[in-house]
Amino acid sequence: MQIATDAVVSFHYQVYEDDTLLEASPADGPGVLYLHGRGDIPSGLEEAMEGRSAGDRFEVTLPPEKAYGPRREIPLERVPVKYVLTKGRFRPGDVVQVNTSHGPREVVVRKVGRFNLDVDSNHPLAGRTLRFVVDIGDVRAATAEEIAHGHAHGAGGHHH
Repeated sequence: MQIATDAVVSFHYQVYEDDTLLEASPADGPGVLYLHGRGDIPSGLEEAMEGRSAGDRFEVTLPPEKAYGPRREIPLERVPVKYVLTKGRFRPGDVVQVNTSHGPREVVVRKVGRFNLDVDSNHPLAGRTLRFVVDIGDVRAATAEEIAHGHAHGAGGHHH
Protein backbone atom coordinates (compact mmCIF):
# COMPACT_ATOMS: atom_id res chain seq x y z
CA MET A 1 0.00 0.00 0.00
CA GLN A 2 1.26 3.48 -0.83
CA ILE A 3 1.13 6.34 1.64
CA ALA A 4 -1.84 8.61 0.99
CA THR A 5 -4.42 10.51 3.04
CA ASP A 6 -5.78 8.44 5.95
CA ALA A 7 -3.04 5.81 5.79
CA VAL A 8 -1.51 4.85 9.12
CA VAL A 9 2.28 4.90 8.82
CA SER A 10 4.97 3.68 11.20
CA PHE A 11 8.54 4.81 10.64
CA HIS A 12 11.94 5.29 12.24
CA TYR A 13 13.88 8.49 11.73
CA GLN A 14 17.07 10.39 12.39
CA VAL A 15 17.31 14.18 12.22
CA TYR A 16 20.58 15.92 11.37
CA GLU A 17 21.74 19.51 11.15
CA ASP A 18 24.75 19.41 8.86
CA ASP A 19 26.40 16.16 10.01
CA THR A 20 25.30 16.41 13.65
CA LEU A 21 22.64 13.97 14.82
CA LEU A 22 20.04 15.96 16.78
CA GLU A 23 17.28 13.43 17.35
CA ALA A 24 16.34 9.85 16.51
CA SER A 25 13.50 7.46 17.18
CA PRO A 26 14.44 4.55 19.47
CA ALA A 27 15.79 1.77 17.22
CA ASP A 28 14.39 -1.00 19.44
CA GLY A 29 10.81 0.33 19.54
CA PRO A 30 7.94 0.35 17.06
CA GLY A 31 8.86 3.81 15.73
CA VAL A 32 6.61 6.79 15.15
CA LEU A 33 2.98 6.11 14.26
CA TYR A 34 0.90 8.78 12.54
CA LEU A 35 -2.21 9.28 10.42
CA HIS A 36 -1.14 10.70 7.05
CA GLY A 37 -2.72 13.94 5.90
CA ARG A 38 -3.55 15.29 9.37
CA GLY A 39 -0.49 17.49 9.94
CA ASP A 40 0.91 15.39 12.79
CA ILE A 41 4.47 15.54 11.45
CA PRO A 42 6.35 18.44 9.80
CA SER A 43 4.69 19.41 6.50
CA GLY A 44 7.78 18.81 4.36
CA LEU A 45 8.26 15.36 5.84
CA GLU A 46 4.61 14.49 5.22
CA GLU A 47 4.97 15.66 1.61
CA ALA A 48 8.09 13.48 1.20
CA MET A 49 6.20 10.45 2.58
CA GLU A 50 3.38 10.74 0.03
CA GLY A 51 3.35 7.79 -2.41
CA ARG A 52 6.03 5.78 -0.60
CA SER A 53 5.57 2.22 0.72
CA ALA A 54 6.61 -0.03 3.59
CA GLY A 55 10.32 -0.82 3.40
CA ASP A 56 11.27 2.44 1.67
CA ARG A 57 14.26 4.38 3.00
CA PHE A 58 14.87 7.98 2.00
CA GLU A 59 16.52 11.23 2.98
CA VAL A 60 15.03 14.69 2.67
CA THR A 61 16.46 18.09 3.62
CA LEU A 62 13.87 20.59 4.79
CA PRO A 63 14.13 24.36 5.25
CA PRO A 64 12.68 25.74 8.50
CA GLU A 65 9.36 26.60 6.81
CA LYS A 66 8.80 22.91 5.92
CA ALA A 67 10.25 21.50 9.17
CA TYR A 68 9.50 23.13 12.55
CA GLY A 69 9.01 26.69 11.33
CA PRO A 70 11.17 29.79 11.57
CA ARG A 71 12.21 31.05 15.00
CA ARG A 72 9.81 33.70 16.17
CA GLU A 73 11.00 36.56 18.33
CA ILE A 74 8.45 36.19 21.09
CA PRO A 75 8.62 36.98 24.79
CA LEU A 76 9.35 34.21 27.24
CA GLU A 77 6.33 32.58 28.84
CA ARG A 78 6.11 31.91 32.58
CA VAL A 79 4.81 28.40 33.27
CA PRO A 80 3.93 27.11 36.75
CA VAL A 81 5.98 23.98 37.48
CA LYS A 82 2.74 22.03 38.11
CA TYR A 83 2.06 22.18 34.32
CA VAL A 84 5.45 20.71 33.41
CA LEU A 85 5.06 17.05 32.40
CA THR A 86 8.81 16.37 32.44
CA LYS A 87 9.96 15.44 35.95
CA GLY A 88 13.26 16.19 37.64
CA ARG A 89 15.43 19.21 38.28
CA PHE A 90 15.40 21.87 35.60
CA ARG A 91 18.27 23.88 34.15
CA PRO A 92 18.36 26.59 31.49
CA GLY A 93 18.60 24.93 28.06
CA ASP A 94 16.60 21.84 29.05
CA VAL A 95 13.83 20.77 26.67
CA VAL A 96 10.71 19.91 28.66
CA GLN A 97 7.10 19.06 27.91
CA VAL A 98 4.38 21.32 29.27
CA ASN A 99 0.65 20.70 29.35
CA THR A 100 -1.25 23.23 27.24
CA SER A 101 -4.87 23.62 26.19
CA HIS A 102 -3.81 21.98 22.88
CA GLY A 103 -2.06 19.02 24.55
CA PRO A 104 1.61 18.45 25.47
CA ARG A 105 4.19 20.74 23.87
CA GLU A 106 7.99 20.87 23.95
CA VAL A 107 9.56 24.12 25.12
CA VAL A 108 13.07 25.23 26.09
CA VAL A 109 13.75 26.34 29.67
CA ARG A 110 15.45 29.76 29.81
CA LYS A 111 15.14 30.61 33.53
CA VAL A 112 14.31 28.46 36.57
CA GLY A 113 12.39 29.86 39.52
CA ARG A 114 11.11 28.20 42.68
CA PHE A 115 7.55 27.71 41.41
CA ASN A 116 7.78 28.73 37.75
CA LEU A 117 9.85 28.23 34.63
CA ASP A 118 10.41 30.94 32.03
CA VAL A 119 10.32 29.12 28.69
CA ASP A 120 10.85 29.80 25.00
CA SER A 121 7.80 28.36 23.24
CA ASN A 122 9.50 28.05 19.84
CA HIS A 123 9.96 24.40 18.91
CA PRO A 124 13.49 23.38 19.96
CA LEU A 125 14.38 22.72 16.29
CA ALA A 126 12.70 25.86 14.88
CA GLY A 127 14.76 27.98 12.51
CA ARG A 128 17.00 25.12 11.39
CA THR A 129 17.49 23.44 8.04
CA LEU A 130 17.22 19.73 8.86
CA ARG A 131 18.01 16.48 7.09
CA PHE A 132 15.66 13.59 7.89
CA VAL A 133 16.68 9.98 7.26
CA VAL A 134 13.52 7.85 7.26
CA ASP A 135 12.86 4.09 7.23
CA ILE A 136 9.19 3.30 6.63
CA GLY A 137 8.13 0.26 8.62
CA ASP A 138 4.46 -0.31 7.88
CA VAL A 139 1.63 1.32 5.95
CA ARG A 140 -2.01 0.35 6.41
CA ALA A 141 -5.47 1.81 5.90
CA ALA A 142 -6.80 3.68 8.92
CA THR A 143 -9.78 2.27 10.77
CA ALA A 144 -13.03 4.24 10.88
CA GLU A 145 -12.31 5.01 14.53
CA GLU A 146 -8.85 6.41 13.72
CA ILE A 147 -10.30 8.61 10.99
CA ALA A 148 -13.05 9.83 13.33
CA HIS A 149 -10.52 10.62 16.08
CA GLY A 150 -8.06 12.23 13.64
CA HIS A 151 -5.02 10.24 14.74
CA ALA A 152 -3.50 6.75 14.58
CA HIS A 153 -4.04 4.27 17.37
CA GLY A 154 -1.22 2.03 18.47
CA ALA A 155 -1.29 -1.67 19.31
CA GLY A 156 -4.29 -2.47 21.48
CA GLY A 157 -6.47 0.41 20.25
CA HIS A 158 -6.71 3.98 21.48
CA HIS A 159 -5.52 5.12 24.88
CA HIS A 160 -6.99 8.54 25.50
